[in-house]
Amino acid sequence: MAGDAAKAAEVVLLMGPPGAGKGTQATRVAVARGLTKLSTGDMLRAHVGAGTELGKRAKAIMDAGDLVPDDVIVGMVRAEVEAAERIRFLFDGFPRTAAQAAALDALLADQGAAVTAAVSLDVPDDELVRRVLQRAEVEGRSDDNEATIRNRMVVYHEQTKPLLDYYDAQDKLATVDGVGSMDTVTERIHEALA
Repeated sequence: MAGDAAKAAEVVLLMGPPGAGKGTQATRVAVARGLTKLSTGDMLRAHVGAGTELGKRAKAIMDAGDLVPDDVIVGMVRAEVEAAERIRFLFDGFPRTAAQAAALDALLADQGAAVTAAVSLDVPDDELVRRVLQRAEVEGRSDDNEATIRNRMVVYHEQTKPLLDYYDAQDKLATVDGVGSMDTVTERIHEALA
């Protein structure tokens, strides 16, 4: 029975604005639940670091704080999902647009699966700016400066936040307070997924 449960499809989305702690929490929750973490940001940064054509195209867009086109992102996600032996994923910051959500639904349906839950980390804007500027100092990320951060927040509110309504209408949305210690926020996410 436990083996069957371990093989069951599970797809968790971890959503929230830049600096909400998605990356940190995604890793912790994925490990605890036996999920493969997929971060489109990590995938894109890997391409930028490797100097691939996709990376060169994406770098200019990312440095401006804009979203990389849906077809590029969905193509990367499709390749990962189709190559997987089991559909057990935690998506970190994906989908970000209605088109990406629809593409993910179709991709998962082709695999006989569906989104299990969407968890949104809620953090006030001033706290987000503080966190991202601090991250920029530590990690030296060129896409983390105040002007870019504020633009990414505008992009998030305009394009990504409507997805919360999309998943809420499917009764899959859980909003979690993203302020507190890492352990406290992780526990809140686990409670939301219980």
